[in-house]
Amino acid sequence: MSEAPIAIVGTGIAGLSAAHALHAAGQPVQLFDKSRGLGGRMTSKRSETGHLDLGTQYFTSRDRRFTETVRHWQTQGWVAEWSPNLYQAREGLLSPSADEQLRWVGVPRMSAIATGLLGDLPIKLSCRITDVFRGEENWTLVDAEGNNHGPFSQVIIATPAPQASTLLASAPKLAAVAASVAMEPTWSVALGFAKPLETKVEACFVQDDALDWLARHRSKPGRDDLQDVWVLHASSAWSRQHLDMSRESVIEHLHGAFAELIDCVVPAPEFTLAHRWLYARPSQSHEWTALADAHLGLYACGDWCLSGRVEGAWLSGQEAARRLLEQR
Repeated sequence: MSEAPIAIVGTGIAGLSAAHALHAAGQPVQLFDKSRGLGGRMTSKRSETGHLDLGTQYFTSRDRRFTETVRHWQTQGWVAEWSPNLYQAREGLLSPSADEQLRWVGVPRMSAIATGLLGDLPIKLSCRITDVFRGEENWTLVDAEGNNHGPFSQVIIATPAPQASTLLASAPKLAAVAASVAMEPTWSVALGFAKPLETKVEACFVQDDALDWLARHRSKPGRDDLQDVWVLHASSAWSRQHLDMSRESVIEHLHGAFAELIDCVVPAPEFTLAHRWLYARPSQSHEWTALADAHLGLYACGDWCLSGRVEGAWLSGQEAARRLLEQR
């Protein structure tokens, strides 16, 4: 009789990294995600003007292992370099940025990386796991509808820390670590204009009360937007203060901040979209890499275990897979 598969809850880069590593090692896996699509903040939102990157805008690589992996993704056609006309804004003044680090984006959209990593692995979307418990030998997962899933030999929790702490209840020490992580929110807004704005700016780091980042979506390789779409990210502090503000009010406020900042006339947008990322990033870096209770067969990974960056998420998933494989 074949051994029960490994359950992975969460299909952001951490969960997909772990799944990919385990599958490569010949281990059966089953993925779950509460959303309709995979990728977490690397997902791309479908809109009337095309697919938009409202979450992660780009990523960089520093670790040798991740750099080699990104180069492999490049050969697969999943990613490309992005070199925008980059600016910075401070006290309302725009100036070219001296930041020359190499930036990567998924092509033709950010979610291409998640789709590539998933491959043909089995996945259940729109399935929110609410409980994870262990019987005498195996694990069972319970979803929000009361359905049981399993049995599973081991479980990897790859969700944001506040959600992970609940699912790690069988391992109180791991749950306590996850519960100690503070996550910052981010409001993201897309504005679409019928005619391209007359500016050289394609991306900008902003030090402002409201805005933290803005980018011209079509400046990224592979994008084919029907309009000139700009993606704005609010600062963590502003997002936290206006967490429950209506989407319409968020769009109005950030549109106004954008119009004041950018060096051109900004008309009323013909298209708008707002999304609230409740757990956008950890408030500080950590050095756990991944969490594990090898005796129980319960593991946790995510960008919150390291740097909060895409690279950190990938490395965390790799480490969770490595520790699990040591116990097989």
